Amino acid sequence: MTINVSPLTREFVAALDAADPLAPFRDQFHVPEGVIYLDGNSLGALPKATPDRLAQAIRHEWGSALVRSWNTAGWYDMPRRLGDKIARLIGAQPGEVVVADSTSVNLFKVLAAALKLNPGRRVIVSEPDNFPTDLYMAQGLIDLLGNQHELKLVRAEALVEAINDETAAIMLTHVNYRTGYRHDMVAITAHAHARGALVIWDLAHSAGAMPVDLSAANADFAIGCGYKYLNGGPGAPAFVYVAQRHQAGFSQPLSGWMGHAQPFEFDWKYRPAEGIARYLCGTQPVLSMIALESAVDLMLTANLVEIREKSLRMADLFVRLVEQRCAGHGLELVTPREPEKRGSQVCLRHPEGYPIMQALIARGVIGDFRAPDILRFGFTPLYLRYVDMWDAVDILADILNTRAWDQPAFKQRAKVT
Repeated sequence: MTINVSPLTREFVAALDAADPLAPFRDQFHVPEGVIYLDGNSLGALPKATPDRLAQAIRHEWGSALVRSWNTAGWYDMPRRLGDKIARLIGAQPGEVVVADSTSVNLFKVLAAALKLNPGRRVIVSEPDNFPTDLYMAQGLIDLLGNQHELKLVRAEALVEAINDETAAIMLTHVNYRTGYRHDMVAITAHAHARGALVIWDLAHSAGAMPVDLSAANADFAIGCGYKYLNGGPGAPAFVYVAQRHQAGFSQPLSGWMGHAQPFEFDWKYRPAEGIARYLCGTQPVLSMIALESAVDLMLTANLVEIREKSLRMADLFVRLVEQRCAGHGLELVTPREPEKRGSQVCLRHPEGYPIMQALIARGVIGDFRAPDILRFGFTPLYLRYVDMWDAVDILADILNTRAWDQPAFKQRAKVT
């Protein structure tokens, strides 16, 4: 996974691209000229096939066929059909994944289900550095249930000790959004089960970025978004996974009509659908799902093992170049060095992280900033090249050496960072 060559040259890096089995995929994405896009872990790039697929849906399925397309174009079955496709990317079985709503809403559903499946236990364990929406949804659910449960936040290194006979559920993001730290899904799930707890995995920063095997991990629940490594577009629908063994006994609180056993009977009394379909709620956003399905179809033609190997190699290259060419400027590596402990991103800490990132973006290197002081760079192997790592660090070094970041315009905080 690592690159053991010294000194590194741009010619050597270019040779890695020439031998890259994933290189042809770059031509299937719209990558703007002059841009090095290191923010695919926030919003994936646009697949070139997506606009034509959306145009077909708008002009023909919606424009001509109109409401008939719920049947003739397969709109109605899309959440389950697309769920089965995503299942192949995360090691789930057919009928265990459905596409619906947002990550936040799906987290609320599965956490409520987990608590109901584990009565008599009152503690939800997570970490303070989990993605905030997951913690917010847990807090809201606890309040809704009359504050009978407790959200216990512990650091990653203390997770195992925190799981005990009071723990109802563990709620973790597989790859930490801020640091890139990757939890051991198999070990944590096994330990939780040994103590009688259920586990919810947020796959927002791992689905599509690496092989994930929920079945092998014996996972209980998982959620994830469609707009990062799955390249489904801004605000793309999310997905939810429920292990087959839980599907007969679970229920979720958002009992909308699409989760009814027979929605078009228009019965006044709710009867949940069989299996994963009961995790549906309202009517699906058809155009957004079509965009996501187009992108997932492309992802299914790639090899996730090769994606992971290239991701780790790019991260290793990026870190080595930063440490060689940006030394003395106060950058601190936050992401673990060990390949098995990191996701598909590199995070650097700097007290002036925000203006440095804005200066990078102004030069065409697009990453993002996470408060209070982290520059975050995501690696999406299907459309990034090894030379992008070299060129991005070139620009970063120049910005640091010249203090180009030290301008009032770069210090003005935008609403989205």
